[in-house]
Amino acid sequence: MPNLVADCFRETDKSQLTAPIAETAPKILLLYGSLRARSFSRLAAEEAARILKRLGAETRIFNPSGLPLPDDADAEHPKVQELRDLATWCDGMVWSSPERHGAMTGIMKAQIDWIPLAMQGVRPTQGKTLAVMQVCGGSQSFNAVNQMRILGRWMRMVTIPNQSSVAKAWLEFDDHDRMKPSSYYDRIVDVMEELMKFTYLLKDKRDYFTDRYSERKETSEEFRKRIDQRSM
Repeated sequence: MPNLVADCFRETDKSQLTAPIAETAPKILLLYGSLRARSFSRLAAEEAARILKRLGAETRIFNPSGLPLPDDADAEHPKVQELRDLATWCDGMVWSSPERHGAMTGIMKAQIDWIPLAMQGVRPTQGKTLAVMQVCGGSQSFNAVNQMRILGRWMRMVTIPNQSSVAKAWLEFDDHDRMKPSSYYDRIVDVMEELMKFTYLLKDKRDYFTDRYSERKETSEEFRKRIDQRSM
């Protein structure tokens, strides 16, 4: 019998790294973390969606209104199913949260908590791209984006290096709920451009980039156990 564990080692397949990039538009899901009537995290997400569409993406924004608290409803709840379907649908995400008491909001965290690490044997977020943004009521802070980075890594997402934090967000949007020209707006454009680049690079190679030795080894060991059981 071959050494199945040793066979789990694989050399880098350069052909996978140089494979052509598909022309299909990246699918980006945007989440925001406030239910206020004039939510600046929502307005920032909507502005990001406009930029992403201009850059060639297909976007959807999830409205968290009506989403139950984690463990306070079954996973069959319509809002939970809507969120999970969108998480499966997308190639990447944008998370936009206010900072409240030095952290992301509970509304933002609840959305992330409802997205499981695995659904029916499939990891809905693994290998997908993520951009993080926050809006601040006062001076600029990075507490929320730093927390969301940790969560993105936990969800096995590829969180891009760039990020956005908008200080005094209530001053940055006009009466039509559009973001005013500023360095804050420019940064959001930078972040969305970077998100698109990373998403194009990864979306058709996700299986290759998320293929892990430890998981191949586990699969091989299970396969060997089945063979041994049949030979008894």
